[in-house]
Amino acid sequence: MVSPAFGFGVQAAEVEVDPETGKLKLIEIVTAHDCGQVINPVAVLGQVEGATHMAAGAAFCEDQPSDNGKILNPSIGDYKILRALDMPKMIGIEVDTYEPEGPFGAKEAGEGLTSPTCGAIANAVYKACGVRVKDLPITPEKLFRALREKENR
Repeated sequence: MVSPAFGFGVQAAEVEVDPETGKLKLIEIVTAHDCGQVINPVAVLGQVEGATHMAAGAAFCEDQPSDNGKILNPSIGDYKILRALDMPKMIGIEVDTYEPEGPFGAKEAGEGLTSPTCGAIANAVYKACGVRVKDLPITPEKLFRALREKENR
């Protein structure tokens, strides 16, 4: 897709980690987003929250393992996604700017915000417990192993 202008965004996440089990809980995600002139604030907030939900799923539970190209969980029933109840408190801050090349001064809203979420969540996990899991999704099993390795050093 060709765009005359690109939106900018940044996120911060807060998580809770149970060091005994590796279980993660999203507490809060704050997003600051520059989408140019905000034309429809409710729609922009929906795009921000939808992008955050999608990317948080990639960070926490959405996994598609394969063996030599064969998908090992081909059923949607075996594909874990975040439910509405799994989502944290979300705060959206729109940075109102004007983009002369965009329609009515607007840029994009939503798609660009799928990029910072995984990093924000991974950094929150590191800050919460001092271990970095570099292989997404950050499952309780991976985090539990990383915490045990940290203990054994």
